[in-house]
Amino acid sequence: MFTHDSIGLGEDGPTHQPIEQLASLRAMPNMLVLRPGDANEVVEAWKIALQHTHGPVALVLTRQAIPTFDRAKYAPASGVARGAYVLADAPGGTPEALLMASGSEVHLCLGAYEMLKAEGIKARVVSMPSWEIFERQDAAYKESVLPAGVTRRVSVEMASPFGWERYVGPKGRMIGMKTFGASAPLKALQTRFGFVPDNIVASVKELLGR
Repeated sequence: MFTHDSIGLGEDGPTHQPIEQLASLRAMPNMLVLRPGDANEVVEAWKIALQHTHGPVALVLTRQAIPTFDRAKYAPASGVARGAYVLADAPGGTPEALLMASGSEVHLCLGAYEMLKAEGIKARVVSMPSWEIFERQDAAYKESVLPAGVTRRVSVEMASPFGWERYVGPKGRMIGMKTFGASAPLKALQTRFGFVPDNIVASVKELLGR
């Protein structure tokens, strides 16, 4: 079990920040990585971990307070079992842009989604707690979550963006860390490095040319 998973540790100094560890864990052969985005996703992640008998599991949790999503409004957390799932969709299910994240950054994408929705921009939020499990899904399911025709994509993770290229594609954008962070309170760090809904919205608009 891993905790303290991002630059949210900023007041302890940048050397305490695990910028590279998610990418390292995902690169390990036979390692199953689970980074849930709220309390309900944690429950589903534990179910997966307890039933996983043919290799190690890394359960990656955050130290900061994050909201529990309203599952009456958004999709059920049972989607964690498939590695990635559509948490919030565009009206009619035809998005102009995809917002992708894991862990404590999922709620930032939901915030951006609501802002975009208010402006008439159709976005989809995809929670991606486990790349390994998602990669095991069939092509039809992958296409239903990440449609090939939607090329305007933004990934959000307070860590190295290494590996997100496969999901973002050449026309997308990765909001991540290319340096160590800084010594400051969480909200100050999020604002400085762009991990706020406003920046996600701006990235989507730029990709859409609006």
